[in-house]
Amino acid sequence: MTDAAGRTGRGPAARAPRSTYRLQIRPSFDLHDAASAVGYLDALGVDWLYLSPILPSRAGSDHGYDVVAHDRVDPARGGEGGLAAAADAAHGAGLGILVDIVPNHVGVADAAQNEWWWSLLQHGPDSPNADAFDVDWEFAGGRVRLPVLGGSLEEAAAAGDLRVEQGELRYFEHRFPLAPGSAGDDDAAEAGTTDVLAVHARQHYELVHWQRADAELNYRRFFAVNELAGVRVELPAVFDATHEAIVGWIRDGLVDGLRVDHPDGLARPGAYLRRLADATGGAYVLVEKILEGDEPLPPHWRTEGTTGYDALADVDRVLVDPDGEAPLDALDARLRAETGVPGPTDWPDLIHGTKRGIADGILRSEVLRLERMLPAPRPAGAADALAELLTCFPVYRSYLPAGAEHLEAAARLAREHRPDLAATVDALLPVLGDAGHPVAVRFQQTSGMVMAKGVEDTAFYRYTRLGSLTEVGGDPSEFAIPVDRFHERQVRRHAAWPHSMTTLSTHDTKRGEDVRARIDVLAEIPERWSIELDGLRATAGSTGDGPFDALLWQAIVGAWPIERERVHAYADKAAREASVSTTWTTPDAAFEARMHAVIDRAYDDPAVRGRLDAFVAWLAPAGWSNSLSAKLLQLTMPGVPDVYQGSELWETSLVDPDNRRPVDLALRRRMLADLDDAVLRGDLPATDATGAAKLLVTSRALRARREHPEWFTRYRPLEVAGEAARHAIAFDRGGVVTVATRLPVGLAARVGADPASSAPDGAWGDTVVLTAGGTVVDLLTGRRFGDDADGGATGGELGLAEVLATYPVALLAPATSAPDAPWPDGPHGHDEEVAR
Repeated sequence: MTDAAGRTGRGPAARAPRSTYRLQIRPSFDLHDAASAVGYLDALGVDWLYLSPILPSRAGSDHGYDVVAHDRVDPARGGEGGLAAAADAAHGAGLGILVDIVPNHVGVADAAQNEWWWSLLQHGPDSPNADAFDVDWEFAGGRVRLPVLGGSLEEAAAAGDLRVEQGELRYFEHRFPLAPGSAGDDDAAEAGTTDVLAVHARQHYELVHWQRADAELNYRRFFAVNELAGVRVELPAVFDATHEAIVGWIRDGLVDGLRVDHPDGLARPGAYLRRLADATGGAYVLVEKILEGDEPLPPHWRTEGTTGYDALADVDRVLVDPDGEAPLDALDARLRAETGVPGPTDWPDLIHGTKRGIADGILRSEVLRLERMLPAPRPAGAADALAELLTCFPVYRSYLPAGAEHLEAAARLAREHRPDLAATVDALLPVLGDAGHPVAVRFQQTSGMVMAKGVEDTAFYRYTRLGSLTEVGGDPSEFAIPVDRFHERQVRRHAAWPHSMTTLSTHDTKRGEDVRARIDVLAEIPERWSIELDGLRATAGSTGDGPFDALLWQAIVGAWPIERERVHAYADKAAREASVSTTWTTPDAAFEARMHAVIDRAYDDPAVRGRLDAFVAWLAPAGWSNSLSAKLLQLTMPGVPDVYQGSELWETSLVDPDNRRPVDLALRRRMLADLDDAVLRGDLPATDATGAAKLLVTSRALRARREHPEWFTRYRPLEVAGEAARHAIAFDRGGVVTVATRLPVGLAARVGADPASSAPDGAWGDTVVLTAGGTVVDLLTGRRFGDDADGGATGGELGLAEVLATYPVALLAPATSAPDAPWPDGPHGHDEEVAR
């Protein structure tokens, strides 16, 4: 189908998107704002809008993952009218809508906001909503334990902090319902003489000190977040109730696809996905699934793929210089020795320790619940053995009967680490391997919790040799991958999951894509980085934790220039998550004072600031080269590329909530219009701090994918030959060819050039990419290459000195079907679109 503007394939949204653009929907940017953004996103080349959760969430929540109701669109996020407006705007422009949903848990931070949780606390097991929650009623005297107190219950009552007020039990700002008839004498209650401890004792819940959550909770949570209670969506009635609005959106044509948050928390993810597919008529569905190493996505799942962390890891690692691994390991060892920081540097040993710490610490209550669920007689040391098996589990979880080999691998490793538990491990295996046994089901739900908290939220902050590798979904022990391995993985992705998402930044990434791209450069210059780090530590001081110093300065260097308060917030979170020199529960005031003093000197001490500015000025151009390469690879590799909000310009966020900051879409709208006008005049943007070059790459790649899907029908690696061949990666997608630079510092060094030069004279030498021949046009620059270009035939050999003369990347399309200019007006003509 072709419209008046010459666009193909538009009209009603296709079942699978060609690309998505993630928008964080919140009270300050609601669904009406999303509707207003459609004109810009359409002009950018986006195919579907990808919305964060829009069900009602806790008041003031910016992320929306603490859902408190399932029957409507959150009024604070625009309500039903906002969704209708967004759907009308998107569908009117031929765009689809993908919505993030949260089936695993609900928000219970404020019981009064969650009708189901309020009912559970008021009526206990007799509540009509009791079955929705995963509560062990046989533990703790049949009461739900709520870890909210800062001291003992008696102290709270004596101080008047715990009180009966307006027919509720209250503790500071917390409100809890009273069971019918449990308040005692009404006259006494009105007079304020009610025995609050006696009233509390008659409730279906027990308020306890917050530190008791680690070992004594009896409700399933999202990881270790007490304020998010697990939901038993595996029950048909609970599924129906929690998906009432969601299924209606699909049925009514408002929403075209769904992104499922944290499926590994569900009792039976495969069954859930089958039920979801049946309920939605087979709508496009993605899962937020983290795969370990070469672990495949379960092929029997009713899903189109993951949310793209696996693709992120591939792109990051193909841009890292493998020669930097040994020097950076040596630097890390020196920093540990100099500051006396303990702990293994071997990744498997490190994560064994951190995961075991989680199993024995903040998730001890989950281990003890597993022990309680075991059939009698329980083997001696069962809790210890369960914790060790969870620690040794090699992936997030199994999906029995699939994945039984992971349990066997965990058992082998557990026996090696704890020979004294071998008999107990062997006794547990028949139960843990029985797909129908409740213990096996819950063990599978728990192993992912231990992995997430022990690896991503602890070890990632201790393994600091190259911070760009400690990213969600990645294996930091895999330092780099060669181009051939990158190609192999994309061939598999194209064959198995062609509609799986690819991404570089999300609301959960620990560093924005362009922070990582700049940090990647350090692998090319490990010796210089060692000198620079020593200089920064000498002038700004040290926290006393050498590996953390490296992590902190990598974040600062990677994101510089960055607002001071953002670095302070990052440092607090990173240091406490690492739990080496300070922790969340027992902060070390002296360490944290030193840490914050180091950060302040980066801004206030001219010697530190000068050194930092000079190094970043030298480093930034190579980082920008990596950024453009990463972006073009991600946007054109197999899968459905997602652009996280704002990342069409440089994305320099750090860990959440920093990566959920508001985005200035009006600025981007103006920049895109100016860019299209400038390109029409033949004025290409420089690769500089404005990010206009990245906007060019993003818009041209997105437009190509949307307007010419026939160009993206296969994946064929292309050979790069010549003296600088290791510095390029190229592939043919069936109509367009992607060419990208890698290891830019080494490329410049070939001719003694400064890395600030994106294409130093002579650096590529005789290097060529071998194509099928014919004339092609670079959609980024409008330049033509090949048989009919530049006055001579090349026989399919394109010299990279010419192809990459302007930018470190090129997107080459057949000249016979590509425009004469590189999409100068956007696919519609920018005047019409920008005016929307």
